[in-house]
Amino acid sequence: MLYNEFKGKKISALGMGGMRFPTIGEDYNNIDEAATQEMFDYAIDNGINYFDTAWGYHGGNSEAAVGRLLKKYPRESFYLASKFPGYDVNNMSRVKEIFEEQLKRCQVEYFDFYLFHNVCEANIDMYLDPKYGVREYLLEQKKAGRIKHLRFSTHAQIENVKRFLDAYGSDMEFCQIQLNWLDWKLQDAKAKVELLQEINMPIFIMEPVRGGKLVNLDEEYVAQLNQVRPDISTVEWCFRYAQSFPTAVVTLSGMSNMEQLKDNLRIFSEDKPLNEEEKTKLLAIADNMMSKSSLPCTACRYCTSHCPLELDIPKLIDLYNESIFTEKSFLPGMYVNSLPEKKRPSACLGCKACEAVCPQNIKISEMMKHFDAILNKK
Repeated sequence: MLYNEFKGKKISALGMGGMRFPTIGEDYNNIDEAATQEMFDYAIDNGINYFDTAWGYHGGNSEAAVGRLLKKYPRESFYLASKFPGYDVNNMSRVKEIFEEQLKRCQVEYFDFYLFHNVCEANIDMYLDPKYGVREYLLEQKKAGRIKHLRFSTHAQIENVKRFLDAYGSDMEFCQIQLNWLDWKLQDAKAKVELLQEINMPIFIMEPVRGGKLVNLDEEYVAQLNQVRPDISTVEWCFRYAQSFPTAVVTLSGMSNMEQLKDNLRIFSEDKPLNEEEKTKLLAIADNMMSKSSLPCTACRYCTSHCPLELDIPKLIDLYNESIFTEKSFLPGMYVNSLPEKKRPSACLGCKACEAVCPQNIKISEMMKHFDAILNKK
């Protein structure tokens, strides 16, 4: 197992995510603890010492399961991370209640790592609002030793990542972001990595295989990758890409069975980051994948100058593309819900003034109707 140093700690480069444990049948909320215990034992025996969970994973059952499964091990032998569930804004006034319950669920007296969970457009105003006292309470717990390291995870647009860091950056020790070869452009992970590198903030990586989407590629893409590196799988391409970021401390993997665990451990027994040619090939495939399902907006903004409602059409097209490309993505909905109703896709008048000046001939009015329908369905 590879390890990285973080403030005097030797942390396994591969971390065990708590969102995709084995389940009994198809019930996501019903964790198969016997199978998961076997995986935990094997993971620890083979060097994994970083475990990540959260309040809402597996319908609220992940933290308690992790607590039971790690109870047999000395507390100092593993690092445990959990998060304040601000992704649900109804929790903002419950920070003390939830934190105390999380410690009980996990059967620990402290968290090695604790996060502001999913800082995004829908919750950033409340996270930053002192009346809820989230920051103040968590800093108190850190001072008391019940949180060893405080950080945040985010799926936000870059401007809101900057906003959060401007306000709370001095308290944050690192940032957890969705980073893989597809989201380098699709979710602008590139801008987030560059920002974090600029301020010397370490990165923890989540969704390295995008929930498995980057593992099951079309045959044409697999063939292209095999021309470059015929000796590695699509899974390994993803993790070797993650290893290409020198400021990354941990790459989280939501492993659902022993086969995945063993394969990931094999990959993380060696540090073999991709070279520039290999990264270029991956990003070219990403561009090709997106071009087949995405509207070809170039953000020239001719449309916005002609929209009577001044809708941010390029941004809405970006979100629409994300929604189409990733059927179960929650990010577009979160962002749109953070907008005033008069700035959402549903506000579109269908006047087509934007379409008259679009160099790409995008049927914007049709996109707005479809996007609104998708959001309502979700």
